[in-house]
Amino acid sequence: MLNTLKNRFEQGYRTCAYPNEKPAVFDRYRGKPMVQKGVAAEIVEQCAKACPQDAIDVGQKKIDMGRCVFCGACERISNGEFVKFTKDFEISTSQKSHLLTDGNLPALARHSKQHFKRLFGRSLQLRQVSAAGCNACEADLNVLATPFFDLARFGINFVASPRHSDGIVVTGPVSRNMRTALLQTYEAIPSPKVVIAVGSCTITGGPFCGSPEIAEGLDTILPVDLFIPGCPPHPLTNLHALLTFFK
Repeated sequence: MLNTLKNRFEQGYRTCAYPNEKPAVFDRYRGKPMVQKGVAAEIVEQCAKACPQDAIDVGQKKIDMGRCVFCGACERISNGEFVKFTKDFEISTSQKSHLLTDGNLPALARHSKQHFKRLFGRSLQLRQVSAAGCNACEADLNVLATPFFDLARFGINFVASPRHSDGIVVTGPVSRNMRTALLQTYEAIPSPKVVIAVGSCTITGGPFCGSPEIAEGLDTILPVDLFIPGCPPHPLTNLHALLTFFK
């Protein structure tokens, strides 16, 4: 006990101040893409051909963050003339169509459903389901329980049983073999309930898009309330989405 108190005194308070202050992200982080509308069409087409996710809409000069895996190929190819990835991690949306963007996103707080705030504003219990995920999105959700992020201080927790939860957080491309388990978990959650899609795989199928073994997006199976893009989404992206949408 004395050693524990000594360590606590020496280490001090380590929890980040977010949302009161935005912590710095590492230099290589790629967040919200900002599209330069004045770029030549040939450069956009060149980027679209190189995009491994077919995430670039050439006609509108926009990027689909639901498909994008934030590899940065378009930024490198265009030398930043077409798109630049910022350090902004607040990129979640309440509608899938909003993910097709030139960098301007609607304020998530304005589009959150107010009855969710009344129901879950003080306590939100979530059941996480990995529907054939690679464990990257899962890992960045798990890290929210560490002292640095301390998700529980906001009244948000991940629970073991769907019957004890208010909603479901889904990661992975939703494989054919996981579909039944996912639906059973959803059905076991008492109403009213929320559905959160985390990561490109869950939102559109990600790198597996077009495969008959996966769903073409979680919204084709369940009514999704919150879309959190990324591959994987940064822990701060997840934290921002949960706090802004429900608190």
